[in-house]
Amino acid sequence: MTNSDSNNLSILKTSYSKIWDFDNLTEWEDATQVGNPNYWIENGNLRIFTNPNTWERSKVKTISSFAAGTYSWNVYIPEMGVGDMASIGAFLYNNDTHELDFEIGYGSQAIRNQLAAEPDDLIVYMISQGYPFQSVQRKIKRRQWYNLTLQLSLTSNGRYNVSWKINDAIMASVRLNYGKNTKFNIYCSVENLQFIGDHIPKSQNYALFDVVEFKGILIKK
Repeated sequence: MTNSDSNNLSILKTSYSKIWDFDNLTEWEDATQVGNPNYWIENGNLRIFTNPNTWERSKVKTISSFAAGTYSWNVYIPEMGVGDMASIGAFLYNNDTHELDFEIGYGSQAIRNQLAAEPDDLIVYMISQGYPFQSVQRKIKRRQWYNLTLQLSLTSNGRYNVSWKINDAIMASVRLNYGKNTKFNIYCSVENLQFIGDHIPKSQNYALFDVVEFKGILIKK
């Protein structure tokens, strides 16, 4: 065996897939920032919520972190309170500028007018929080299950391309100024956040997460 053959054999690339079906919260931990941890397992789903007249931020995150690959959340989007500053989140977080989000809520009246939203529409924000910052808004219908996907692929210079997909349709994309050395924890959340409505929530808002999945490539030496 040559040295070249030996070197090639010392690097193993393997496909990796991990599915969390929320029969329990094994491999997840609490990440709530404000208020009590408002979530539990209910009929094989993670039910997570915030209470009215609060600024609660209820979250769970994976204990492990991940890099390039495909991240998917199967989530039920209910009817949310009209004008409530409440957001259902499915996102990846490293720090405040290295964060990739789906944030879904009623939306402010200004953005609803801009998008010509119907009464049964909610607004989904697809956001890169930095390097570069980008925010794209689209309409979705309430009271439905959705498959939300973040696809992170590596370019030839080792940076990420990211695409946001809803039910396999690409809704937004951007090339990031960072890449393979940045790993993310996976989050599920419901948070009362001021950017996504017109008033402090008047309703209890919730979401159901059925399955979260990561598919990627692991490189072992």
